Amino acid sequence: MPPRLLMPARSLVLAATASLTLVGMAPDAARSDQRDARLDPLFARLQSTASDTEAQAIERRIWLIWSESAETRLDVLMQEGVVAMAQRRLRAALERFDRMVEQAPDFAEAWNKRATVHFLMGDYRASVRDIQRTLDLEPRHFGALSGLGLIYDALEQPAAALRSFEAAVAINPHLGSTRARIEQLRRELGGSAI
Repeated sequence: MPPRLLMPARSLVLAATASLTLVGMAPDAARSDQRDARLDPLFARLQSTASDTEAQAIERRIWLIWSESAETRLDVLMQEGVVAMAQRRLRAALERFDRMVEQAPDFAEAWNKRATVHFLMGDYRASVRDIQRTLDLEPRHFGALSGLGLIYDALEQPAAALRSFEAAVAINPHLGSTRARIEQLRRELGGSAI
């Protein structure tokens, strides 16, 4: 994996770990997933806010909702997997997320987390498969779309990377580093329309 890809992946792992810590601190939070009714208004606010501070709070809330499940056993597997990922114990993380997708095949964030582990392990093909499943379940998953862009970037497929990054920013216009990469890719591609 090229060094420039390691930082976004590490940041994603740390953000996911922080999100799960916050879930544990919110005892009144509803248990949910990508079908939660709270998501639609959050995505609408994410599109309309001009405040980066508000956008970050909305994004955190979306990630929290995506990470919640209706079952304690799945929440435990999620937390164990994220902690293992943050500690770079990727085999242990993969085992947790494998169990999650087997036990809850309609839980989008389980697929997304497993895609992240595959990405960190350098198995881009498996990561893309899991990202596609994530997007089948939650088409607004800007994290999965950004991850797909990182994979295409690593595979030196700039046009595909650009399309994925642009799709992520269309959903969440506040992805600053993704916006910067979009501009770089546009320059590299000579400003050509994709």
